[in-house]
Formats: sequence, C-alpha cells, structure tokens
Amino acid sequence: MRESTLPSSAEIRQQFLDFFAGKGHTIVPGASLLPQNDPTLLFTNAGMNQFKDMFLGVGSRPYKRAVSTQKCMRVSGKHNDLEDVGKSPYHHTFFEMLGNWSFGDYYKKEAIQWGWELLTEGWGLSKEHLYATVFEDDQGDLGRDDEAAGCWLLTDIVPDHILYYGRKDNFWEMGDTGPCGPCSEIHLDRGPGFCDLREVPDHVCQVNGACQRFIELWNLVFIQYQRHADGVLDPLPAKHIDTGMGFERLVAVLQNARSNYDTDLFAGLMARIQALLGQSDGQRRENLVAYRVIADHARAAAFLIADGAMPGNVGRSYVLRMIIRRAARFGKGLGFTGPFLGQVAQVVVQEMSFFFDELGERHGHILRTITAEEKRFQRTLDTALTYLDEVLDELAAGDGTVIQGATAFDLYATYGLPLEITRDVAEERGYTVDGVGFKAASEAHRLSSGAGSIGAIDSAELGRYSDLMETLVSRGLLTRDGVDHDPYNRLTLETRVLAISVEGVPVEMAESGAEVEVVLAATPFYVESGGQVSDTGVVSSCSDAPDSWRIEVTEVHTPLAGLIVHRAKVIEGRLRAGARSRVLVDADRRWDIMRNHTATHLLHHELRCVLGDHVLQQGSLVAPDRLRFDFNHPAMLTQEELSTIEGNVIRAIRRNYPVIIGHTNLEDAKGRGAMALFGEKYGDVVRTIEIGNPADRYSLELCGGTHVKGTAEIGSFRIISDGSVGANLRRVEAVTGRRLEVFVRDRIQVLDRAAAHLNVSPTEVDDKVLGLLDEVQAGRKELARLQRAAGRQGFERLMATNVQEAAGVPVLTAVTDGATVATLREMADWFRAKVGSGVAALGTVADDRPLLIVAVTPDLVERGLRAGDLIRPAAKLIGGGGGGKPTLAQAGGRDKSRLQEAVALVPQLVADAVRDGKK
Repeated sequence: MRESTLPSSAEIRQQFLDFFAGKGHTIVPGASLLPQNDPTLLFTNAGMNQFKDMFLGVGSRPYKRAVSTQKCMRVSGKHNDLEDVGKSPYHHTFFEMLGNWSFGDYYKKEAIQWGWELLTEGWGLSKEHLYATVFEDDQGDLGRDDEAAGCWLLTDIVPDHILYYGRKDNFWEMGDTGPCGPCSEIHLDRGPGFCDLREVPDHVCQVNGACQRFIELWNLVFIQYQRHADGVLDPLPAKHIDTGMGFERLVAVLQNARSNYDTDLFAGLMARIQALLGQSDGQRRENLVAYRVIADHARAAAFLIADGAMPGNVGRSYVLRMIIRRAARFGKGLGFTGPFLGQVAQVVVQEMSFFFDELGERHGHILRTITAEEKRFQRTLDTALTYLDEVLDELAAGDGTVIQGATAFDLYATYGLPLEITRDVAEERGYTVDGVGFKAASEAHRLSSGAGSIGAIDSAELGRYSDLMETLVSRGLLTRDGVDHDPYNRLTLETRVLAISVEGVPVEMAESGAEVEVVLAATPFYVESGGQVSDTGVVSSCSDAPDSWRIEVTEVHTPLAGLIVHRAKVIEGRLRAGARSRVLVDADRRWDIMRNHTATHLLHHELRCVLGDHVLQQGSLVAPDRLRFDFNHPAMLTQEELSTIEGNVIRAIRRNYPVIIGHTNLEDAKGRGAMALFGEKYGDVVRTIEIGNPADRYSLELCGGTHVKGTAEIGSFRIISDGSVGANLRRVEAVTGRRLEVFVRDRIQVLDRAAAHLNVSPTEVDDKVLGLLDEVQAGRKELARLQRAAGRQGFERLMATNVQEAAGVPVLTAVTDGATVATLREMADWFRAKVGSGVAALGTVADDRPLLIVAVTPDLVERGLRAGDLIRPAAKLIGGGGGGKPTLAQAGGRDKSRLQEAVALVPQLVADAVRDGKK
C-alpha cells in the first residue's frame, strides 16, 4: 500500500462498518463503557458484551446480523492491560473493538470468507503474510475444528499458513459457565524488522510467539457450546459468530506505522503534549513511554467521563481517578508544573466527536472534571512522592525489596496515591508492591468505616440462572422472550409459579419461613432499574386452591434478559412449583415511588434551568420514602438557588401538567429534544416521558420507570438536603406526597417542643436561639482567652525547665497534654519571639494520634538547619512522616507511645546537623 493512499483512521472505521452493512448486517451503536445491566463487568471490555443475552439464548433483536465499533476499557480483572501501556506498541487502557455478529444465522464459512475478503481485497494486505490459527483440542476430546480448516482452504490463503493450537489460544469462553466455542485467529507477519527480541539467544519468530513480528489482527469466534457448572459442554441449539478486531492495531497496520502511537489516532495527542512542554523531537523520543501513557490515559479519561464516570474512591470511579493521577505523575516527570491533561484530552474531543457524539455534547464537563482532579492531586503529590521515596530508601537500607501492602494503602488513603502509581515508582527503582496486602488493608478499612461494596453476580451464578432459563424454555413453560412482564398497566394478576430455589438450589416445595427465589409465568412487579427501586408485595394461593400459602416479595431482579426473579419469604403454608397464584403489588408503596419518580424529572429540568445546561444526571435513587439526584456542578448551591429550584418544582406540580407516555425510535426521540441519561443503554424502541402537552411541553426524557398521570398527583415537594459527594458532583435529596406530610408534621412538632423549652411562641424561636448563640459565643471567647493565658503560663514554665543547648543552639522539647495543632503552632511563635535563635520540638496527642511540630528560627535556617530535616527522623519513631517549610514542619503518626522519644531525639539531630555544617 503506497504512502499516498494510506487511509485515515476515520476512513478505516467506516470501511469496516460499510463492508458488513453490504453483507446484510445492521450497524448497531456501541454500548456505554459503563455497563448498566451487567453486574459481572466493571467496564465494557469487548464488543460482545451488549449481545451477551443473545448468546445465552434469553434475548432477542430485530436483526440476525450486526456490526459495530465498541468502546472498551481493560484495566481490571482478567483483562488488564494497564502495566503494558506505553511500554508495548499495541496495548491500551481504552480502545475500540471492531466486530461483526451472527445470531443463529451464518456461521464459519461466511465469517472466514468475509474476513479474508476484507483484509486482502478491501485493504490489500499481502496474502503471503497472513496466517490463520484453528482449534485442535489438547485437553479433551473435542478433536480438531476441521470445519473451520476446510473453510480456510476455500480461500486462497497459503495452505501451510493454517496452523493448529489448543484451548489456551483457540478456544473462547465467556466465563466459567455459559456460551463458548473454538475460534480462528488471523495473524499478520510484519517482517523481521518488527522483531523486538532479535538479541535474545535462540529466539524464533512465530505465530503466538513472544515478539512483535507476528501480531494477532482478528479473532473469529464460533459459539457452539454451552458450558455448565460441572464443566460439561453441550451443543447450543443455535450457533453464533462473534468477531473482534482491535481498531488501533488495524490502523497501525494499514498506515504502515511501527506502533499504534505512530498513527493518526495518537499523532495529535503526542503533538499536543510536545507543544505544551516545548520539547524537541529528541526529547520526545527519550521520554516515549511517558508520552504514550499520557496520550492513552487522556483518551480513556475523556471517554469515561463522557459516558458518566466521575473520579472517586471505589470501582469505576477509582479507575478514572487512577488514570488521571497516573498521567499527572508521568507529566510531572516530564516537566509539567500545573494541570495539563485537560488540554491533551481536548484533542480527543476535537478529533473524535464527529463519530462519538457524547464527546462533543459533554466537552466542557470532560475538561472541567479532568482539570479539577489534577488540581486536587497536585496538592498532595509532592508530599506523597517524598514519603514514597523515604519508604524506598528504608527498603534499600534494610535490603528489603517489597513495599508492604499496608504502607501502599496508607499512601493512597492519606495522600491519594493510587496503588498503580506506587507500583510504577517502585518498579522504576527495582522494587515491588504487596498487592494482596494492599487489598487486605483496603478491605479492612472498608469494613471499619462501614462502607458498602457493590454486589455482583459472578459467572457461576450467571450460569445457574442461564441453566434455569434453558430448563424452563425446554419444558415449554417459557418462550425465549421470557416472563410476561407488564409493570405499567396492572398491579394484580393470576399466574403460575414456574420455579423455586432455596440458597441457589432448585426445589419443588418450600416450607413456611424459607427464604426463596421464585419465577412466575407473568408478573406486574417493577424490576429495579434506572435508579427506581423494585416493587414489593404479596404472592398467594388462589381462593379456590386446596392449600393456602403466602409469600412476601421483598425484591425483584433480572439476572438475564427475560428471566425475572422474585426474592421472597414464605409467610404461611407450603409453596409448591406449578401452583396457581394471585400476585398483588403493594399499591400504596408504588404510588409513593411514582410520585418521587415524576418529581425527579421536574427536579432535573429545574436544575438545568437554574444552574445551566451543563447539569446532567450522574445517578439517582427513586424510593418510596425519598428521591435522590446526583448531578455535575462545580459549586455549592446557594440558598437562593435552592429556593428557586424548589419553588419552580412546586409550581409545576400545581399546574397539573399531564404526564404522557410514548414509544418511538431513539433518533426520533433525540430529534424531539429528549434527554438521554449518562451511560444508559437504549434499545431500538425507547419509552419517552413527556410532561406537559406538545404545545406546552415542560420536559421530555427517555425513561423506563413508573409515573403519575398528572403532576398534581405528586402533592408537593421539599428539598431536605444538598451536599457534595465528589469532585464537581452534587447530591440533592427531596420528599413528596405522604412522606412530605410526615416530614412537615415532625418538623412542626420539633418546633413546638423547642418553643416550649425556650418558653416562647413558635414564631419567636428563631430570635431566642440567636440570642442564646450570642451568649454562648461570648462565653467561648472568654474561655479561649483564659485557656490562652493558662497556656502562656505553661509555656513560661516549659521555657524555664525544658530548654537545653545542643551544639550551642537552644532547643525546647515538650509533650503537652490536650493541646491542638493550633496551640503547638502558637507556642512555636512564642518560642521564636522569646529566644530569637533556637529550635522548638513540641508534641501532643489529638484524636488518639501523635502530632509533632518542629520550629526553627530564620537565622538557623540560613546556617543549614531545616525543620523538615529534623522532623522526618523523629516522625519515623511514631510511625509517620511529615514535612513543611524550612522554619516550621509538622508530622503525624500512628504510635503515640513513642511520642516522648521522638521529641527527645531532636536535640541530638540539631547537634549532628550543626557539627556537619562546620565540617
């Protein structure tokens, strides 16, 4: 392929989509990076994720062939490429995966022929340099995939280039259970010049080898088995095709680039980094790994934020925070002194928003979020790295090689230094980090702080539900469409119990008191989604049944598309599989939830009207007792803003806007201005909630929740709290309807009681309390004056008894009970004013943790004495670290029992420093 004809990355992406569209495939939008309905995944990590229900046989689509480009993240679990980013020419945290799928339609022949046609005829790759790998079982009795090999022989591939490999390389599995099958990979020989192991003795370049000469380009997966929990493989009733081709790697090949980072996908990013630094081409080559990491992480951060992620401490939020901070650390090494990653990410928006609309739509939010996180990290980065350097120096002095997990966690918890950065710095100096110990320390902290963890369905549990669905379908109890589910038009119905399980084990009968999971043939229960909690209610025997029984449903969930599982407790009688049943949703609770959900839409609309269009939903909870709404906004809401928002919502309620439910296609809904939520995955037909008539529309959103029919049914609305839950992330909680009535009644009762205690009328409580606060404030000022006077007297006593000379320098050492940091700092000021020249080392215990301050007068700083140099060795005795200005340094620790010893060490440190300065 001549240089003049090299295609752009945009052209390559479109050529792939157009090729398969020409083969009868529907071009399907890729899913969000943040999976909404798959608790097994932290991030979308493959193109097949959004089609998992199809492979499990429990989902349906209006098409049998699909093609897409999918945004992917691989930074955790089995698929984690983080440590290879920058060092490898092909690995990334964020990347695109090109894929084409057949759901029970075409199979191996077409997948192989079309893949070969596109690579060789469409893109002109040399047939002599392409290889195909085919499955040959090396661990069981599946034999060799002669069907795939025969399909390859129908092409004009070099026959000797068809190679056979075992389960490790050529058998694909979704998980420990579920759909799986052999695969056929297409590899490209890029030539001897691409081998990066030529200096390694006895190295041989080969397919599936260790060097970069042969690269995997495309994986064609033939899904034909179902793996059960016992390891048995059963043939699937329908066979599927699932292919995946790394877009960045393909672009490198088609643009004759030595690495992905040399393509037009990264050229602008690398150039922006270089321009911001003002470095030469030679300097860029010398720092290539850092450039690559920053470019990769800028892309990942931009796309994650565009899909709704925000920096934080757990899960997806932690990953986003980590990659921003990791890029910042590499940037600091390059010479950046302030926030820069947002300016790099701006290139991502400029160059890719033509295809990924979400980048352009959330441009400002992306840049603000990245920059705010950079600034937050910069405040502690220097201190964190200094502490880490001390840890590594101690290891070197003691011949250690591993940073303890507890120490690594302390670096994160105290200074915000993610484990991945600690690991980077340690490896650069030849050390490792105890990752298992870090996780243990993190878990211990989570438990002690009462933090929750995100529940997830593991692959074994998912396989159990898949087996259950398959059994119900095979018995004719369910169709592939699953349970008859209508949570919108009815609250009661009669149906039949299809399946019961206790502790994950299927049973035919459950006694009173048992905790059960129940599948019904039909259900009106709303299943938790979109922030709205699931319904609760009762399922009982029909009136004419011979046996009476009743279960209380506490939660409803959908582990697989079409399979709705009711978690319940048997309250009376014996529950039997197959029994006819009467289902009744708790109507009062449903009404409370509907009021809160419609009110959430009103609140969302008013937040955007009052604060600005940058406000977008970042999370929500719609429960019977309250609603909670998270949104991005850079500042605390003023009381005036809160009052305006609340008042506007109340006016909208009183106007009794009609709430109109509609169904349309996604593009039409967006064309009408419908709000789509961050990270939400929408199907071909979407449900719209329009408040107000089309001629007098108040709001229009895509939503699958339950709602009132008119806004007046909400009753009223009250914001009960507003606060920050993260960087640029606010949370508002509110109540409506019956809960608001209780709220108002409780507040009035509190006001009446307060008035009685104060012996005033309710209208006079405010003035009375303000008067009492003035008296309290005056008392506190007097108490502070007396405490300061007593402290000064105590200081004078210390000056008379606790000052010693160290190499001619006056040194005050003291541990003071009950003092605060502010008190110690004030004592340091008194000391400097009194002696003119000297050192003070003062300690106290606050909140059961030792604190230490060292003060040095300016004249001694000029002679080489620095507070930080004196405090660090002392701080080690109390299990901590510290730093500060040359004249004043502060340290904290964990071992209060050695505080007196730490303070007593300072005179010797002063004497040593003075003597060293005279040498």
